[in-house]
Amino acid sequence: MDTIAEVGYAKASFARITEKAGLSGPRMISYHFADKDDLIHEIVRHVFTAGAAFIHERVEAEDTAAGKLRAYLEANLQFLREHPADVAALTEIGPHLRTLTGQPYTSSGAQEVSVQSLEKLLDAGRASGEFRDFDVRPMAVLIRSAVDGAARRLREEPDFDFAAYVRETVTTFTRAVAP
Repeated sequence: MDTIAEVGYAKASFARITEKAGLSGPRMISYHFADKDDLIHEIVRHVFTAGAAFIHERVEAEDTAAGKLRAYLEANLQFLREHPADVAALTEIGPHLRTLTGQPYTSSGAQEVSVQSLEKLLDAGRASGEFRDFDVRPMAVLIRSAVDGAARRLREEPDFDFAAYVRETVTTFTRAVAP
């Protein structure tokens, strides 16, 4: 991940990864991974699994729909802040990632699991009366887009006021769903 984040996807050869990791040769990498695509898919799985566990733990600790939404936003944004190399690697990998059938992944496709999870959270809040009546799918897409937008800002703007972004994002969406 560090090599891809540092030099980009195109320049992250097994030889360069070997050098960065301090290994004697690329055989150690090729023993575990069939090719670069196999390695890339493992990086993506690793980051998404770690992020999902980090976020899920915080969301499930909350008792209310509003608390779960706040925790979802804060945990997502905190994960981005605390894992810049992971986020940079995913950003570099994204345009090169292919499905098992060889089709390119899209940003919409990459968001879909998170959007569906948010739809369930938002539906539960509406059903309990804690949230107002609104169209769940667009709201979930908006929330996910706000999180993904933060990743780009963190990477591209070193002076980005991330604490303010977290505060305003949480305020905006908790007010947007309130009755």
